[in-house]
Amino acid sequence: MTRKVTANITLSLDGRVNGVGGDFDMGWIVPHAITEASRDHMIRVTEPGTTILLGRKNYEGFGGFWPAVADDENAAPQDRAVAKWMNETEKVVLSSTLTEASWQNSRIVDAEAADVVKQLRGEDGGDIIVLASVSVIKALLDADEVDRLSITLAPELVGGGARLFEDGLPASSWQLADSTPTESGAICLLFDRVRS
Repeated sequence: MTRKVTANITLSLDGRVNGVGGDFDMGWIVPHAITEASRDHMIRVTEPGTTILLGRKNYEGFGGFWPAVADDENAAPQDRAVAKWMNETEKVVLSSTLTEASWQNSRIVDAEAADVVKQLRGEDGGDIIVLASVSVIKALLDADEVDRLSITLAPELVGGGARLFEDGLPASSWQLADSTPTESGAICLLFDRVRS
């Protein structure tokens, strides 16, 4: 069976992945990421994954936060489970500038995202999960290498910032596989790529 590639991201109603303040303007995401339904959604999305694919920025950001959460008794149980999964799971980091991967089970690859995914698909393992790395998701959508889109649609208009879906992406069809409303009003959506 071919390994499935799942791209996981939070989007605002106006299609943004961050706010007008740039890459780290994501405070609007937090209230929607910490609901029970949203946390359960993350477990559902990550469970079948045996490889995490990350860009450099997310690798550095996640690596500074998640490793300690696994042992934090005050953290939500789902967050601890996701952190434990992240620590134990193979992490492939796409970067041309990083020289050292200090987070356990990490390796750096200086190559195009689509080429890396094609190679990973040829290896044994479960799903390949791209966690919020916008540049990686865009490159994989462009190469038609995403099988499942996990989108948490936050009920926020942020008025500016980067978009996930830019003009020029190849047209594609998707089927809704799951839709879960959360306590904050966000909706966790799973779309599967429809291929003829």
